Amino acid sequence: MKRDVKEFKSCLKPSPDVVVSCRGANGQDNALVVAYACNCSYDPPMVMVGIVPSRYSYHMVKETGVFVVNLVAEKNKEAFDYLGSHSGRDENKLEKLSLNYKEGVKVAAPVLLDFPVNIECEVVDSIKTGSHEMFVGKVVYIHADEELIDDEGRIVFSRIK
Repeated sequence: MKRDVKEFKSCLKPSPDVVVSCRGANGQDNALVVAYACNCSYDPPMVMVGIVPSRYSYHMVKETGVFVVNLVAEKNKEAFDYLGSHSGRDENKLEKLSLNYKEGVKVAAPVLLDFPVNIECEVVDSIKTGSHEMFVGKVVYIHADEELIDDEGRIVFSRIK
């Protein structure tokens, strides 16, 4: 027997747990949890993330045109939960959590070193879909923990806990 589903947000699961890090034009760093993230092209490699315009990070990505997608492992659960439930308007979340980060190699945004994979992106397009703006980011650099990379330079996702 089937029932009517009233809440769309739960219809498509699983969605990857990702944290998007960014820097505003004023130099302030921030990170937020996004519910919508996916590959959208393999050649050239691109990813897409959805950000609600009312979110603090939205204007950072819109102004600078860059962001970093940071994949989440079990060890990042506490940071993931905090970043998804607090706003950068109220505090510097990266400092509050004592997260380790460095400047991107290709983009002016923080790469969160405590997370196993970091994907630097330059915005090439966006579309407003209603509640979110979907930012299409061309992948310009990828960082990964050494133990996750095979002999041919590919990420072995099954090694991420």
